[in-house]
Amino acid sequence: MAIGTQHIGMTLPVYSATADAWRLRFFAKSIGETNPIYFDEAAAHDAGHPALPLPPTFLFSLEFEQPSTAWRDAIGLVSSRILHGEQSFTYHRMAYAGDVLRFESRIADIYDKKNGALWFIVRETRVTNQRGEHVADLRGVVVQR
Repeated sequence: MAIGTQHIGMTLPVYSATADAWRLRFFAKSIGETNPIYFDEAAAHDAGHPALPLPPTFLFSLEFEQPSTAWRDAIGLVSSRILHGEQSFTYHRMAYAGDVLRFESRIADIYDKKNGALWFIVRETRVTNQRGEHVADLRGVVVQR
C-alpha cells in the first residue's frame, strides 16, 4: 500500500508527559548508565542539577507514549509492517525529574525507496517544559515495508 505524500505537514495531537524519577532511574539502569547523577539526588545536586537529569535518549521513550494513534491510521501505517528507521536529538536545555514535558509533532517528510517497497515517514517533535522553555527537537523515522 502506498503512503501518500499529501500527509507531509500533518500535525499530530499535542500531549504532555511527566518525567518521573523512578522511570529515569529504571531507564538509566536499562541502558547501562553508571553516572550517579542519574540515580542519586544528592549526586545530581552536587553536580549542580536541581533534580535527576533525564538520560540523553529518554525523550524518545516519552514520545513513544503518545496516547493518540489515529494519525498512524490516517497516514496508512500498518503496525505489523513498520520498523524503527532512525532517531536524532537536538538539545536546547536540560530536563529533570518532575518536569512536565509537552510534545508537539508534525510529519516533516514522506518518501519511498525501491519503487514503493519501502516508505519512510519523518516525524519532527518540539519538546518544551512546564515553563514553556524549549528543551529539545526530536527527529524520528519509521519505515513501512
